[in-house]
Amino acid sequence: MHHMTLILFIIALLLTRPVGAVYDPLRVPNNTHGIHVADPNDIPKVKELVNSSGGSWGYVTLVIPENQRNPDIWQPIFTKMKRDRLIPIVRLATRVEGSAWIKPSLTDANVWASFLNALPWPTKNRYVVIFNEPNHAKEWGGQISPNEYADTLVAFSRALKEKSTDFFILPAGLDASAPNGKETMDEELFLRWMLARQPNLAEAIDGWTSHSYPNPGFSGSPYASGRGTIRTFEWELRLLGDLGFEKNLPVFITETGWSHSRLTPDEVSEYLSIASQTVWNQPQIAAVTPFLFNYQDSLFSMFSWLRLITREPYSFYRSYQQIAKAKGEPLTYPTEEYLALIAQQLTL
Repeated sequence: MHHMTLILFIIALLLTRPVGAVYDPLRVPNNTHGIHVADPNDIPKVKELVNSSGGSWGYVTLVIPENQRNPDIWQPIFTKMKRDRLIPIVRLATRVEGSAWIKPSLTDANVWASFLNALPWPTKNRYVVIFNEPNHAKEWGGQISPNEYADTLVAFSRALKEKSTDFFILPAGLDASAPNGKETMDEELFLRWMLARQPNLAEAIDGWTSHSYPNPGFSGSPYASGRGTIRTFEWELRLLGDLGFEKNLPVFITETGWSHSRLTPDEVSEYLSIASQTVWNQPQIAAVTPFLFNYQDSLFSMFSWLRLITREPYSFYRSYQQIAKAKGEPLTYPTEEYLALIAQQLTL
């Protein structure tokens, strides 16, 4: 290629390359279907589920605890996710001491930001959920503190965006069914405290995280509405509006799903199909990642999409697989190989 032509080509490339901030995932073709994964070894297995039936670029919610905060572990996983056209939603976690997850340190925000910035993210948006259900004492060092969580969310958002404006910040999903008590705090009260502590909280986040579970007993009807149903996110968005939160946020339902210890697998199949065609089809929803792809222990085995020991899929796995999915077209950077080739040509 002629040198001047190459320079003009690179200028055009840079002009068309998205810069400056996160983009709204609802403004591009988007495959909302996804799954929540507990074990990173399962990530390569989920593309057949979330990218099936015409789909591509489905979502995978995954958890990174601080003892796995090592780029050597995650770089090959993220590289494969780009190849498999999977979009990671990374939920940050600390470590368990006694019966509770320890509270994150504000000073740890820069450590997390450096680590996450070293990963080869598959898409321009880098989706990060700042910890988990802090309206549970066991998720916050044994003591509930909406003020501390609000400060943590703002501090982590700032640290991540200082590293890259492509970090798409999501707050922790809250337990909407939790009562007020020593171990849990009502979600509305928790959010009121958070916004009183950080009135400009909207500036720190780019989307809304919802744990829209079908209660009671993770076995509620897919037709039910309001708080404590698979439509919990609607109640949350109305509440945010009532509290003066004016930002329209894309919704990421990172946890939902039915217990197959209370329902039959065929009932779960039916409920998933109904939800996918109705509730989860709404235009403000960016992703739905039901809990949980595979869990080989009794703690969450009632949510696992694969059977204990045999790891054979339940019938609802096949039902979800057969649901028609969109061909997602998220914004991505040029591949590293392509940029390396351009750099090589520039030196010629």
